[in-house]
Amino acid sequence: MVVSAPGALRQTGEVTRQVRRRSPVTWVQRGGLSSVLFALPLLIVFGIFSWWPILRSIVMSFQKTNLVGDPTWVGWKNFEFVLTDPDLPTAILNTLYFALLALIFGYPIPLVAAVLMSSVRKRKGVFSVLAYLPVVVPPVVAVLLWKFFYDGSQDGVFNTILGYVGLGPYSWLSDTTLVMPSLVLEATWAAAGGTVIIYLAALLSVPDELYDAAEVDGAGIWRKVWHVSMPQLRGVLLITFILQIIGTVQVFLEPYLFTGGGPANATITILLMIYDYAFGRSLGGNYGAATALSVLLATFLAILSLVYFKLTSGWSKS
Repeated sequence: MVVSAPGALRQTGEVTRQVRRRSPVTWVQRGGLSSVLFALPLLIVFGIFSWWPILRSIVMSFQKTNLVGDPTWVGWKNFEFVLTDPDLPTAILNTLYFALLALIFGYPIPLVAAVLMSSVRKRKGVFSVLAYLPVVVPPVVAVLLWKFFYDGSQDGVFNTILGYVGLGPYSWLSDTTLVMPSLVLEATWAAAGGTVIIYLAALLSVPDELYDAAEVDGAGIWRKVWHVSMPQLRGVLLITFILQIIGTVQVFLEPYLFTGGGPANATITILLMIYDYAFGRSLGGNYGAATALSVLLATFLAILSLVYFKLTSGWSKS
């Protein structure tokens, strides 16, 4: 006669209950079917307008098509055409240069602004509105406004201001050295407000007791920021960092409206090449090459994101 141990009986009972909990009948009884029915319209809309274009682009990258007639399967020829394009290295370097400048200037500025605004006792809402105001301005209108500011003549807005201190005039959008920093300056101004609001929302979740304890220990404003605010913002900083990299690598509006990729291809970027392949004057209609370059860019950003989250997962939880 074999006698089962009490522990074994309890484990057997727990396994049986888990099997019962995971059965289709219990899943329906707990509202699983109704949840799927409620989510089904959203999944259908998301699939039609998001996943289907992605899958269609992947297929199109292996075809030659004008979007009207029947497509022709060409295999890897679109990728070979893109990778051997002499303008591709220049576009990659310009894109990386833009992303680097945007990280140097555009990443710390919203953080510093949010920390300073969070320390203001009065009229904090006014400063929040002023910080977010550039985001409200339509992007095309903002670029055209700054293009007026960047007038290279002596009567240009920025050149007039600098002329008061004996500087300039500068050809902001015609000089290959100044044109990319000029684009980054406008892009930082236009996008910083949204990031400031995110940081302000995160700072509101920091308990006041931590600041009071740091003040009792004799900490000044900078030590409070470094030892109290920054650790609480760690997860948000990691997310905004990778989002800014993804956003700046996909820069299109500024080089397209400011310079069209000039002067001398100094501002041609990867997305601008994609646009030129599909709709540009010289290479317009090459939709296969456009989608091939888009797939390559998406693959690179996906791998970069996976590696980034893998490397920072432990640090973000510590």
